[in-house]
This record gives sequence, C-alpha cells and structure tokens, in this order.
Amino acid sequence: MSVGTFGDYGGQYVPEALMPAVEELADAYERYVLENEDGFVDELRRHLRDFGGRPTPLQRAAALSERYGHDVYLKREDLLHGGAHKLNNALGQVLLAQYMGKERIVAETGAGQHGTATAMACAYLDVDCEIYMGRTDINRQRPNVFRMRTHDAAVNAVDAGSGTLKEAINATLRDWATNVEDTHYVIGSVVGPHPFPSMVRDFQAVISEEAREQAIEQIGDLPEAVVACAGGGSNTMGSFANFLEDESVALYAVEAGGDAITVEEETGVAPHSASLSAGEDGVLHGARTKLLQTEEGQVVESHSVSAGLDYAGVGPELAHLVDQGRVEPVHVDDDAALTAFHRLSQDEGIIPALESSHAIAYLEDADFDGPVVVTLSGRGDKDLDTVIEESERRDVAAAPSMGVFTE
Repeated sequence: MSVGTFGDYGGQYVPEALMPAVEELADAYERYVLENEDGFVDELRRHLRDFGGRPTPLQRAAALSERYGHDVYLKREDLLHGGAHKLNNALGQVLLAQYMGKERIVAETGAGQHGTATAMACAYLDVDCEIYMGRTDINRQRPNVFRMRTHDAAVNAVDAGSGTLKEAINATLRDWATNVEDTHYVIGSVVGPHPFPSMVRDFQAVISEEAREQAIEQIGDLPEAVVACAGGGSNTMGSFANFLEDESVALYAVEAGGDAITVEEETGVAPHSASLSAGEDGVLHGARTKLLQTEEGQVVESHSVSAGLDYAGVGPELAHLVDQGRVEPVHVDDDAALTAFHRLSQDEGIIPALESSHAIAYLEDADFDGPVVVTLSGRGDKDLDTVIEESERRDVAAAPSMGVFTE
C-alpha cells in the first residue's frame, strides 16, 4: 500500500513544486497530531474547550422521535463556536501551522462555514488569513462573507467555471504552490493529497468520540445507526470515525440528490452532488477518489441547494468505506432537504444548515427501529436567503408565508 491510501483511493497526485510542502506537512502531522510532540494535542483540546465550547450536546429530539417511532438524537455541532463543525479542523490546522512556523494561512470555502471557521481561528491565534470563494457561493452566502471580513480575512472571489467549491479549491492550490515557504493551506474537508484526508478526519473525530460516549451514557448502549450529510466528507468522517469498529452501528452518508441523479453529457452538468452514489473513480484535487465526470473523464459541474454539499468529489477514505460496504451512501433531493429545514425549525426550535437538513430529511424514508444519532453539522442562519427564495420557487409545503408582515 502506498503512502496515504485507502484501498484504491487517496495518494498524492500533486505537482512536483508542491511535494516539499506536502512532505513537510505529512511529517508535522505524524509528529504533532499522531505522536503529540510538544503537547500539541493537549493544547488543541484546551482551545476547543475554552474557545470552541466543546463538548457539544447529544440531544434527544422529542418531536422527531415521536414522528418516526424511535429515538432520534442530534449531535449538536451547530452549537460549536462559529455555528458549525468546521472549527474542529480549522483550529487544528491553524495551530499546526504555527507549530510548523508558517506565518500565513490560505483556505477555500463553499458554504462559507469553513472560511469563517478558518478566519476565526486565525484571528484567535493571530495569523494572517486569505480565503478563496466561488462567485456563485459568495452571492448565496453573503452573511458568511461579511463574517470572514469582520475577522480581518481577505476574501477573494473566484469567477472560473461554476464559481463554486471546486474552483475555489483550484485557486487556493495555485496560491499555495506559489507561496509554500511561509504559507499553509487549510483544506476544509477530508479531500486532497495525503496527509489531508487522514489529518482532517482526526481533527473532526472529536464529534464521534463525544457522541459515542454520550450515547452509551444517555441511551445505555450504542445507537442503531449514525446519519450524517456528505459533501467532501469531513462531517461524515468525523461522525463515523469512532463507530467504524462497532459492527452493530449502521453508518449512512446522506448526499445531495439535487434535482435528479443524472449527468447531462452534452452540457457537462450534474443536477446533483452525489459522488458516492453516482460517481466513478478518478483523480481530483490531489487524490484518487469517486467523482462526477463525463465519459471522457472531464469533471462535471455539480449542483445542490446547499452550498457546502455542492462538490463533484468526495474524500478517498469515505469512498473506500463505501466500497467495503461499511458505509451506505444514500441521497435526498433539494425539495426534501428544504422540507426538513422547515420541519426541524418548527418542531424542535432548531434552524439547521441546509447541509444538515439533508441528514434530517433521510429520516423520512429510513426504516429504523432503535435509537439513531444524526449529526447536526451546522446552524442555518447562513442559508435563510436561499431558503426563502428556493422555498417560494419550489412551493415547499412546510414553508411559512414570506409575504408582507402586518401588525
């Protein structure tokens, strides 16, 4: 097995100019993250506790439990500082960059949550920060753009292609390749060349570490299943990592089904982002994985109502776990995700991110008997403009009236 592979996936498919930086990072990951050299892991846990607010609760959702006839528990990553699970990884990588002597951080973002978390971590640890974001995502995630700039991060719009996460990653890689001496690239998901997939998984594994202990304490046993939304896969791998050896626990990765699970060969557009369900093997952003592509091997433009799931690939370890049968990929469409957004808001008093709404939506079609843990990866403040527009356009039944308010 070659370096950083998961079965047939992973590896280091990067330009020669980036190999020294990748090798330097792999060495730092081994020393500081895996071996806890200089007390790195201990310091990170202190920051996650004192700055991030960990541990996050595991909450029984009473209304959902009654609706589905079995206990539903929400792992409340939306309550982490910044409003999403992204801080777990961002804080870990920015701190690691400091241990490596790097003075500048670059990062990509789709929904804006990773960019916000990175900007927040850089402000907290006093490191320069520059974020790349697709123009399409900037237009649909304006609150997060403002938040990043409020934390004194530079936000660069990327106009190439569809102007979403894939193009933002490309731009960030180019920046890193030009400035490897003093710059670290904080990848936001379990994608990219080794060691990023393993390192991001390890930083996010605190989710399942806590959830497993909390489930045993609150339920008295392990859950029947763990359900998490899947874009690139950081939330998914973080939610699954400490349950992988528990064969009794089923693991469901919920992808963005968009409008339909097809690929339009003529236009090179996929009206969905379900790489695990419909993707094929290929190389994207430095790793071999499952991705959406044409018959000629060209990466297609993906689609999701959720910016954070709008990505044409997926993490290599997650692809491997699906091939092994340990993780089951499922998908829900945009309408179902929007309906779930409103249902959780109305029934539980929690406004979820559209990413998380996909995981909630899967409960509607799933057939569970025992307790289920669903990772609520983020809160939905950032998505309100999109939800208002899309709910009205699609006439989603659960949506409230958005007409003029009168006293």
